[in-house]
Amino acid sequence: MKAGFIRRPRALQAERPAAGAAPAPPNYISPAGLKRLSDERAHLWKVERPRIVETVTWAAANGDRSENADYLYGKRRLREIDRRVRFLTKRIDAAQVVDNAGASHEKVFFGATVTYADATGAERTITIVGADEIGIGDDRISWRSPIATALLKARVDDEVTVRTPRGERRLTVLDIRYDPIT
Repeated sequence: MKAGFIRRPRALQAERPAAGAAPAPPNYISPAGLKRLSDERAHLWKVERPRIVETVTWAAANGDRSENADYLYGKRRLREIDRRVRFLTKRIDAAQVVDNAGASHEKVFFGATVTYADATGAERTITIVGADEIGIGDDRISWRSPIATALLKARVDDEVTVRTPRGERRLTVLDIRYDPIT
């Protein structure tokens, strides 16, 4: 049989993007964000995984694996760690580091710390960062978020319109600065 007619397992097939699929957006990240991802991957690979492997090895040596909780939960944790390491590796490989700290841009770009006021006069300060750097309750927002996309390329005293589920909001840019992102 010719090699062209042999079916290969999915793991060996080359990954091709779906026909008509849009290319993935760039993964912009600050130098500090890249370091955090690299540190997390190193911790998982060099600290967490060896400890779990040791536990699983000990549990496997005890005999019956079907009712051995240390073995079963250890294997599950190993799969979780391996999945996270694969994800972090892909994100780090696709990362495009952008360092605007100390820059003197007059417009809002990636890495900017922006103070804006809404229609009620309430002020808020946010920092535009990569998707892997945002946090809950933090004043860091992704550069792909509706507020950030509306603010990009705006100047001080510009009014921008943000489309939200509650309707349109008008924001006035009060200050733009480029602080080091930590």
